Amino acid sequence: MASLLFLPHATRTPTPRAATRSPRAGAGTITCGPRDNRGPLQRGRSLSTEAIHAVQSLKRLTAADRSPSAARGAASASLGRLLRADLLAAMAELQRQGHWALALAALHVARAEPWYRPDPALYATFVSSAPPSDPAAGAAVDALVEAFLDEKERGAAPSEGPWEGEDVYKLTRLVRALVAKGRAMAAWRVYEAAVRTGGLEVDDYMYRVMAKGMKRLGLEAEAAEVEADFAEWEARVLPPARHVLDEMRRGETSSNDKATAAASNL
Repeated sequence: MASLLFLPHATRTPTPRAATRSPRAGAGTITCGPRDNRGPLQRGRSLSTEAIHAVQSLKRLTAADRSPSAARGAASASLGRLLRADLLAAMAELQRQGHWALALAALHVARAEPWYRPDPALYATFVSSAPPSDPAAGAAVDALVEAFLDEKERGAAPSEGPWEGEDVYKLTRLVRALVAKGRAMAAWRVYEAAVRTGGLEVDDYMYRVMAKGMKRLGLEAEAAEVEADFAEWEARVLPPARHVLDEMRRGETSSNDKATAAASNL
């Protein structure tokens, strides 16, 4: 045992390190980043691989010619085979990147699909994303609204009106977007077709948005008509609502009185 204690310990031979190169004088650091402030194409829930390839193909095909006819032909070739979710995602991505004309061409492709129905929320996104600096965008928005109203009229079932079962929240989004873009007459056309002619039952928020929007955009006569419609709606809807509320309050008061009387008898 003692002999083991006095055995010489093995010593490690230091390993020679590789010589490090000093950076050359004048060599700069190369960094890669986005060329503008747009984010990258998103995959997963937003864009599938097929949708990403379709968007890239559409942009390549229209790089030299962005005319409406060329954009529609390229969109039909690039996006025509996409599923519904992929086509809608590609449409939203084109709007996000600022390719509004190409997004309109994608909408043209969607209109030919059997699943397509005119959706006010979809048209609201197009109105909101319209380029404000383009002088032709205002006329394009007006034409878009007319196409939406025409689709509603043509797509209605014979036994139902074109606005039967319409989502009031989505329609209000469209009207708000039009007012925000300063398209007063387009907003009035939607309101007139859906509420005044179509008989769609809306809520007080729609009336307030329209009345304030028409006044702000200088359409005083239309604002007065909306306020008159609002007053008529309040006279028709609010009294029954007050009656129901009064009944509920009386029922609660009666229940509380009975509970108090029962507690006092204990």
